[in-house]
Amino acid sequence: MHIKQLLEQSPMIATHSVPDWMIGCFKRRSISFANGMTDVQTRVFWLQGRNLTIDLRLPKVEDQVKETWEACNQEQIYELLNYEGWYADTLWENDILSWSGGTSFQIHNRWPEPAILNRVGDCMMEYSPNNTYVEDWRLKSRTKGPLVSLRLIEEINLTSGECRHRDGALIINGDWAGLVLGRTDDIISDIKKGIQLRDLLSQKQYNSELCQQVFKFETSVAQGDLNNGYTIAHSTQASRLETSLFCLDGFEIDKEKNEITHTFEYSHEDKNEIIQRRFVIDAFEPAFQYQPTTAMTKESQRWFEEEHQTLARYLEIIN
Repeated sequence: MHIKQLLEQSPMIATHSVPDWMIGCFKRRSISFANGMTDVQTRVFWLQGRNLTIDLRLPKVEDQVKETWEACNQEQIYELLNYEGWYADTLWENDILSWSGGTSFQIHNRWPEPAILNRVGDCMMEYSPNNTYVEDWRLKSRTKGPLVSLRLIEEINLTSGECRHRDGALIINGDWAGLVLGRTDDIISDIKKGIQLRDLLSQKQYNSELCQQVFKFETSVAQGDLNNGYTIAHSTQASRLETSLFCLDGFEIDKEKNEITHTFEYSHEDKNEIIQRRFVIDAFEPAFQYQPTTAMTKESQRWFEEEHQTLARYLEIIN
């Protein structure tokens, strides 16, 4: 079944959720550190479902590696090993957002602190509890649209019987969507935890078998809609750019199990194979009202109107 048809026929709303103002696709405008330095160039996206987060962090476009890892030299592989992409479960408690579980391209947690969050308009500010940094996020999901938040259990090649991915997530926030596909095996089962991924591969002399295992991971962010599909604009996998994030057909729901299966055909090396993904449902809503604005008091509204000629002189939506 087409995902849009399934959404309309079988919506499911989570009983527990982060606040509605936190839900959507956000693009980071800046991160400022306690040392007085600011980064406005790293490409960072945050997609938030009811209880799941997808996060993607890449160099600026001109600094991204354009080849797949197999075609890269060691210096380029080293750069790829600094990419970040992950999903995790979220918990909003006592006005603090924390993350747990999930799966990540990196093998250690680069962002261990919870977040103190506040929204004004389309701007969400994230503060480190220890005042180490502050991040400025801008909402990209600005109109009513689908909210899909699914946790991937596994992806199986039904033709060969091979398990291709375990753990991951699919989040759709209106005209933005993100996908995380985890690795099938723990690559650090015999390695001291806390080591950087880039250092692990360097120590192993960029062993091709280990590289293949490491790069069997994807985090992608795409734009589009449920009528025409979502085209990948940002990804940890260069070969996935400008391709479809996922096939729109082949979705089925099992409400008793709280699961969705997605079965589709995959063409690879002149072979057509049948792939099936199995998801646990966090949210499956056809028309969520994303919130690009926040409330103002009557006094604040009166002040804004009185000072409108200067306050609104250069107003614009920041992308």
